[in-house]
Amino acid sequence: MSEEAIVEEAVAPKVKEKKEPLFSKKNKKLLSDPMDDNNPITVQVLGICSALAITVQVEQAIVMSLSVIAVLAIGNVLVSVLRNIIPGRIRIIVQLVIVAALVILVDQVLQAFAYDVSKKLSVFVGLIITNCIIMGRFEAFALANKPWPALLDGLGNGAAYGLILVVVAVFREFFGSGELMGIQLIPDAVYEAGYMNNNLMILPPMALIVVGLIIWWQRSRNEKLIEDN
Repeated sequence: MSEEAIVEEAVAPKVKEKKEPLFSKKNKKLLSDPMDDNNPITVQVLGICSALAITVQVEQAIVMSLSVIAVLAIGNVLVSVLRNIIPGRIRIIVQLVIVAALVILVDQVLQAFAYDVSKKLSVFVGLIITNCIIMGRFEAFALANKPWPALLDGLGNGAAYGLILVVVAVFREFFGSGELMGIQLIPDAVYEAGYMNNNLMILPPMALIVVGLIIWWQRSRNEKLIEDN
């Protein structure tokens, strides 16, 4: 290379890489995909246990959903920030410590500000630690991406999980007790005419049936999710 070329290269202005917008098309998909094409419950079939256990009432489902969203979003960011300094051999242990600490904080907040709901949820808040969705997103996404996409991924998957929980809870509480959020929606006249609440709806097997119906409906309108046998 000639001396002139070296000088020109040294003084030439460096072209800055164009930064990706915070809400680029790629980042927006992190929020939208889990709602349909990649839903953690109806597509990945994760987190089914809580869908069976705490969807008898909408209030419980909402609180559990917000708890999981908080743990997953914050946990994703923490794992992403630490991804380059966590030794591969102990990454699972580090992830468990992060999620356990966040769950303890969430549990303490619920006991302080929503004690009645916390009592109803009982051990299920603590069992967020073992929720497959959380560890799955840590491993599959947060460890390989920057904090901002990791945050969006956590929010998207947490919200998608919560959406299914709330939908299942609406069906179970309405048909099982005639109420939503403790408000009676079926008039007394309907009961006097012979209507009875369906007690089957408040049993855990009915949650699985409702989730199955949602999966059937989702695949009927989105052929991409139909698996070839």
